[in-house]
Amino acid sequence: MKIFRITVAAAICMLAFSANAALFEDDEARRAILDLRQKVDVSQQRVTEELRKGDESNAQLRRSLLDLSSQIETLRRDMATLRGQNEQLTRSVTDMQRSQKEITQSMDDRLRKVEPGKVTVDGKEFLADPAEKLEFETALATLRKGDFAAAQASFLSFMKHYPQSGYKSATLFWLANAQYALRDYRSAIVNFRALVTADPEHLHAPDALLSLASCQVELKDAKSARKTLEELIKAYPQSEVVSAAKDRLSKLK
Repeated sequence: MKIFRITVAAAICMLAFSANAALFEDDEARRAILDLRQKVDVSQQRVTEELRKGDESNAQLRRSLLDLSSQIETLRRDMATLRGQNEQLTRSVTDMQRSQKEITQSMDDRLRKVEPGKVTVDGKEFLADPAEKLEFETALATLRKGDFAAAQASFLSFMKHYPQSGYKSATLFWLANAQYALRDYRSAIVNFRALVTADPEHLHAPDALLSLASCQVELKDAKSARKTLEELIKAYPQSEVVSAAKDRLSKLK
């Protein structure tokens, strides 16, 4: 019986020890689980914090991108405005240059109408007023049309308006030709002689003497005609009209 009791007591002790051991093991497991949970919580907090920081960084980055985009758009608008202003300025400068050119051209045209310009007539160059040039050319055009009376009047008017003109010798020559055509031989003689006397080197001086002799022939003044032809041959031996002068001279003898 005593042995039985000892055995039972031993069994109870073993059971108690086993229970204590199991209890001890459960506590360790709980502590391990608690530690693990704490670590997981800490990790989650860290992850959450990192995510929060990441979200804040992303939000800041988005704001920065939006600000940059807004600045770029503002710059684009400013550039478009500047481009428009530049185009307007270019048009304004072009208009100003065109206007200035037109004004300059207008002034040049006005000056050309009043300022003397160089002209060349019968191989001689001289200065003539635009109005002077126009009046002479108009008279000459009238002569060439065969209106000798009007041409005579025009040349006489020209000489009155411009007595010292560089056109004077040419005017005397063509005036005398108009008078010759009108059979006003005496007036023609006066003007042909005036040309030769005033400007013996003139291109038409030999022609003037030949025509002068023709006027004298028309007036039945053969003696004066011969004298004029001899003068022509002597003064202008190289002239193209010398052969005609010699022929006429031979017929007057």
